[in-house]
Amino acid sequence: MTRRESREHIFKMLFCRDFYEMDEWKEQAQMYVDALQPVEGQLTEEDKAPMLAKAVAICEKSEELDAKIDQAAEGWKTKRMGKVDVTVLRLALYEMEYDDQVPTKVAINEAVEIAKKFGGDESPSFVNGVLARLVD
Repeated sequence: MTRRESREHIFKMLFCRDFYEMDEWKEQAQMYVDALQPVEGQLTEEDKAPMLAKAVAICEKSEELDAKIDQAAEGWKTKRMGKVDVTVLRLALYEMEYDDQVPTKVAINEAVEIAKKFGGDESPSFVNGVLARLVD
């Protein structure tokens, strides 16, 4: 499985987070991962656990991530942002701050690509602008 495909699955799990209590969301995320069918050369059973673990880690840090996003997004708070945009921003910021295997530029580029695929017309530029402000 490519990192982009993995990121998209993580994004989908995270997107559902705001619709469930944490314990129920963990069950939903586990069911999502369990439902993914292994495809030779694309998805293996070994790919599933790291995706779920990363999604859970991001959820556990969501308050901290949201506070940083709120500071960077002038005039916007995460509570007022579209769910796609917030989810993409959380994923990218987590990768920028806590995932040593993902360079910052890659995290930003991938976030913009996910925003293009799942967000509205303004999502890619909004996500790019907020993340650019978060770069040290």
